[in-house]
Amino acid sequence: MRIAAKAPCRVDMAGGTIDIWPLYLFHTAPVTVNFAVDRYASCVLETRADARITLRSRDLNGFEEFRSLAALRAARRYKLPLAAHVVRYFAPATGLDLVTDSEAPAGAGISGSSTLIIALAAAFNKLTHAGHKLAKLREIAQNIEARIIRVPTGCQDYYPAMYGGVSAIELTEAGVVRMPVAVDPEDLNERLVLAYTGVPRNSGINNWEVMKAHIDGDRAVHRNFDRIAQIACGMRQALEKADWEEVARLLRQEWANRKKNAPGITTPLIDRLVQMTRRAGAVGAKVCGAGGGGCVFFLVERGAKPRVSEAIRKEGATVLPVRVARRGVRVSGT
Repeated sequence: MRIAAKAPCRVDMAGGTIDIWPLYLFHTAPVTVNFAVDRYASCVLETRADARITLRSRDLNGFEEFRSLAALRAARRYKLPLAAHVVRYFAPATGLDLVTDSEAPAGAGISGSSTLIIALAAAFNKLTHAGHKLAKLREIAQNIEARIIRVPTGCQDYYPAMYGGVSAIELTEAGVVRMPVAVDPEDLNERLVLAYTGVPRNSGINNWEVMKAHIDGDRAVHRNFDRIAQIACGMRQALEKADWEEVARLLRQEWANRKKNAPGITTPLIDRLVQMTRRAGAVGAKVCGAGGGGCVFFLVERGAKPRVSEAIRKEGATVLPVRVARRGVRVSGT
């Protein structure tokens, strides 16, 4: 049996970090706005006639093997924890060879790990005939990732991988609901530039520090999250109206407020990139994910992508060609 799965990574526009439970319960009408991009995480699994399990990561150049599922479960540490923990959860009845790959640079902040877990979970859901609906796979994936990084995780990262397109993730007492946002993908493509700083970010540390400050009653952090929630609601409305001037203004405000949450969210290189690209036609920018490195998303004037891209390269960062991914996770094979 051979099964393949692939899912798109994401860029977050507004409302990040507030999607970590229970932070969103303390704010009015919280929402996270993001969109899927055509950089993919993928996996291929093939069953074996024996009980042996092999795990290989092409992008990380990693490999490990176990003589059986019992041996995998007994291991104290894993070289490839994402794959190992998914195998451990779904407990396939046969041995298998699993190969994973990711087009997201390490620590890019565009949810490469969350996307890979969605691809893996979808593939193993098919292999084991578990019958989980997509919403349940999100819950499983989020819990597996929290177990691996050992701090709370947000929910927003999984939805672009699941559905593609542009999303508003509504965060309510009754649960989390993903709503599609009606944006012309080609219009957004003309306004989108994504740069990789070359320095991996550490989302676990940054998000955990912010969360602790919030739970401990830091009033400044609480006010910033109030403002971030308001900005995200406005961002959703502006996107629905294709009001790009308002989208740009809110993106600038989102980044200004986010930098106040914790030290290390921005870096000298990120600050230079934001400053220098303004002269080339960037109208707003923010770091992807928790910050401290990784990728930076730039909203640019139509026709300004070449100029902004050149300004980014001159500062020593790498432009990642991306477009909006219209479809979410896909699984094939029998």
